[in-house]
Parts: sequence; structure tokens; C-alpha cells
Amino acid sequence: MNEMVLSNARLVLADEIVSGHVRIRDGRILEIGTGAVPAGAQDCAGDYLLPGLVELHTDHVEGHLIPRPKVRWNPLAAVLAHDAQIAASGITTVFDSLRVWPDKKAVGMDGDAPVLAGAIAQARAAGALRAEHLLHLRCELSTDTVSEDAEALMDAHEVRLVSLMDHTPGQRQFVSIDQFRAYYMKKSSISAEEMDIIVESRLDAHARFAAANRTRLVAAAHARGVVLASHDDATDAHVSEAISDGVAIAEFPTTQEAARLSHDAGIRVLMGAPNLVRGGSHTGNVSAQSLAQEGLLDILSSDYVPSSLLWAAFDLPRRESGISLPQAVRMVTKTPAGAASLHDRGEIAPGLRADLVRVALAGDIPVVRGVWREGTRVA
Repeated sequence: MNEMVLSNARLVLADEIVSGHVRIRDGRILEIGTGAVPAGAQDCAGDYLLPGLVELHTDHVEGHLIPRPKVRWNPLAAVLAHDAQIAASGITTVFDSLRVWPDKKAVGMDGDAPVLAGAIAQARAAGALRAEHLLHLRCELSTDTVSEDAEALMDAHEVRLVSLMDHTPGQRQFVSIDQFRAYYMKKSSISAEEMDIIVESRLDAHARFAAANRTRLVAAAHARGVVLASHDDATDAHVSEAISDGVAIAEFPTTQEAARLSHDAGIRVLMGAPNLVRGGSHTGNVSAQSLAQEGLLDILSSDYVPSSLLWAAFDLPRRESGISLPQAVRMVTKTPAGAASLHDRGEIAPGLRADLVRVALAGDIPVVRGVWREGTRVA
């Protein structure tokens, strides 16, 4: 029997904050106490104690694999570096969002998902991971072999989440072709003539591949019990399609209309924590804070900055007086866990996994002081 007590903490429970202690036994929360401090307890010095954060959508690991253009890092070393930063950010469950975008003309788009999935499996088998890593495939529908590639990954690894993406110019994230052109010409420093070719190619690929790939991937996910997410929904038609496909999570809706329709349909609305802490979308779409104001924000994701997830949870109640810290913390713990069918974590409650984060504040910035995954200290 392995037992530990964390005491003198401000416990962020599902609906309230209480001062007390948590008793952990064999990796599970045994009890929550508010009375006398048990002998031998670890003193948290009045810091917050939160459930371990649950991250559903981050491509952060890809940046470790290719840290610079034309530089490719050792895949296992990339995974371990990513894992260390994830755990140090208070994230105890992470869905590594691997891009399945088989475009032979786009360097770096194709081939990384199998390499990274294999490296994650290798690190897991070696007992080298601090956080629990689960697989999320980000599938670009307007590509020729995305269905075959995704199915091969689902057969080789335990994929838990699939998002249906389509970055065709003139829809979803880029509602106009001019918006698409301006964003990528600035980002990639390509000429107008080169962009003309890209736009024409993307529109052609969408017409040829998107509908059939969506049908096939939805069927493949349902057959394997994999949770589905839509991506960048913008219109009533997009949301209707998501409902028909049995989507559980709406990732980064680009309009308030799409967010409201998704939320009203019982689809959990996920937005980026960087969007919140920066005060808006970097591509000019709807802001996470505006959705929070309307009660339409269910889940936050760190997306491309792991530390933003905890920061957003503490920042949101300061921005919106009608949202309490427990409500904001649910957006990064209990709600994403439930949306991904992980009902054994995400809350400080007896019987659940002892995934916990000790947090102090440096001014307005939360500082991780300790992280436990199933009762074992990992950061």
C-alpha cells in the first residue's frame, strides 16, 4: 500500500475552493479532508491544488521533431523534450495531435505522424514518459491518401481522437481566398504567382477528395470507437454536418454562430488558450473570451504553447467576473476528460486518479510547484 497526503492547500474542486488536504493511496484519491492535518503530510504552504490538466489538441511535439527548417531531430529525443515541457506545464494527460496531411509537394507535411507515433510508443514502453500520452490524428480531408494513412495509424496504434480538418482557401479558418493568400504569403514569403498555383491546387484537391475522405474517416472512427472532432466550423451547414457525423468536440469554431449551434447541440466547444491570453485569434476569427462571455466556451487547449493552458485557467476569471476559478479549471480538466471519454480523471474527488498540480502565483502568472500523475511525482 502506497499512501501520501498533501496538506495545507487550497483545493480547487469541481464547484468550489476549500482549504484542506488530499489523501492518496495506490495512485487514487482516497479522501478529501478539511480538519486536522494528518501526521507526515506534505505541506503545500497554502498553494492551490488542481486536478492534472487534460490537453486535447497540441501539435507541440512536431516543433521538437523539426525545430528549424531542414533540421530533423531524433524522434525519441523530440518526444522526451516535449513530454518534459508538457509535465512542467501541469498537464498530466496529453493528446498528441499528429498531422496526417499527405501532400508530397509540401515539405514537412507528410510522413511525420507514423514516426512520432512510433517514438511515443517507444518512450511509453521504456517507462520514460512523465505525462500520459494519447494519440489524436489531425486529418486533412482535401488530400488523396489521408484516409488510408489515418486507418493505418489507427490499426498500428491506439488512436483516441480524430479531427476532421479542411484548410481549403475560402472556407472555415479562411472564409475568403484573399484572407488565405494574405496570411500564407506573409508567413511563407512566397510570391503572388506561387500563391495562385497553391490556391488552384487546393481548390482542385477539395473538389476531388474532401467529401469521400470525410465519409470514410467518420466510418473508420466509429468502427473503432474513436472520438470525433470537427475543426474550424464556421456555418450552420458545417455544424449540421458535424451533428450528422456524430462529432463530440468542435475545435476552434471560427464564428460565434458556429460555436452557439455546436454548444446547443451538445457538442463541446474547444478554443485555444493562446487566443484567450493574447486577447484574440491570431488569424482574426472569433475570440475565446467572447465565447466565454456568452457561455459558449467548454474546453481550452494549449494548442501551440503548453504553459498557456494553466495561465488561461487563472486568467479567465480575472477577465470575466461571472466565471469562477473552479469553472475555468473545469475547462482544462473535467470537461475535456469527459469529452474524450476519460471518466477516471479531471477532478479532485475520491476514487479518481491522483493526477494533481500544485500551483503558486507570481503576480498574475501561475507557477507550477509540483505535478503528480497517479500519485507519483513527475515534475
